[in-house]
Amino acid sequence: MTKTPSAAPVLGTRALNRATLDRQLLLRRSPLSAKAAVEHLVGLQAQEVKPPYHALAARLDGFAPEDLSGLLAGRAAVRIVTLRSTIHLHTADDSLTLRPLVQPARDREIGAFRKGLTGVDLDRLAGLARELVEAEPRTMKQLRDALSGRWPDADPWSLAVAARCALPLVQVTPRGLWGRSGQVALTTAEHWLGRPAEPAAPLDATVLRYLAAFGPASVKDLQTWSGLTRTRTVFERLRPELVTFQDDNGVELFDLPDAPRPHPDTPAPPRFLPEFDNLMLSHADRTRVIPPAHRGRTRQANTFHRPFLVDGFLAGVWRILGDALVIEPFTPLTGARRAEVLEEADRMLQVLHPGTPHDIRFGTVVP
Repeated sequence: MTKTPSAAPVLGTRALNRATLDRQLLLRRSPLSAKAAVEHLVGLQAQEVKPPYHALAARLDGFAPEDLSGLLAGRAAVRIVTLRSTIHLHTADDSLTLRPLVQPARDREIGAFRKGLTGVDLDRLAGLARELVEAEPRTMKQLRDALSGRWPDADPWSLAVAARCALPLVQVTPRGLWGRSGQVALTTAEHWLGRPAEPAAPLDATVLRYLAAFGPASVKDLQTWSGLTRTRTVFERLRPELVTFQDDNGVELFDLPDAPRPHPDTPAPPRFLPEFDNLMLSHADRTRVIPPAHRGRTRQANTFHRPFLVDGFLAGVWRILGDALVIEPFTPLTGARRAEVLEEADRMLQVLHPGTPHDIRFGTVVP
């Protein structure tokens, strides 16, 4: 943990919260298009189909699910494994440059499966896998079965994971479209987009994009977001272009000179977010959004709950059960706060489920 000189201005938790919410389009809804928002946010977490839609419904003015579905159907956006080895929804341009940037992390991931890949030529595996998925999109099972026929003594799952790590595989539609269903079928980004591979995005430029969407931030914050390591030299190279602060613990934070840093008392309306929203996952120190008392409360065993914010901070979880939206605050809300939360819940339902009646009610969180 690197500490900055004591002369650097201090940004307390609320100041960091408001700055981050502003960059994340969560202090006020943005007029940006869905494509521009996905680009500004450097992608959206997309392990499941619905989270990217919930993420944009919370952030954009006038958003409709068809806006994002249209990008996927028109191949202007794709779902691909990038940051932190997780599936993200990126613009087509970003998918072709961010994936090679984080390829070293994917190579390390292959190493974790080396016992199941004894005797496997990884270059030949990547070549065969490319031929298979570019002939027609394949599910992971189909890819696993085909590769096992070539290397019968290897672990089938390790073969499929190695192929996914070695190649920039995207999930083809209808997977990811709002209101549609479809199993995960994969092909290469180049084949799906009809464009050749591109050089990796410059790390310096990516750091600046990260700060624009998530700053102010530390070196470890950037590494948590990206899954990359040894990035301090980049910050040192960029230092003359940046401003620095320190948090309440003395950790050095970097930021863009002209980026918004609202007053800590700036109002922050309630927002309903999806599970795995990058707001909650993209800093080493998450107290700027998650109060220490609520750490870990959006997860129970292998179940991840959808969080909602009150006054800019995690305040509870929500779920849709049948025809009801159930709001489960972690602590009692005042009457005024409850009214604001109900209003925001109703708005979200009107955006994502227009014409479908839902009951909205408060429930109790199981400790």
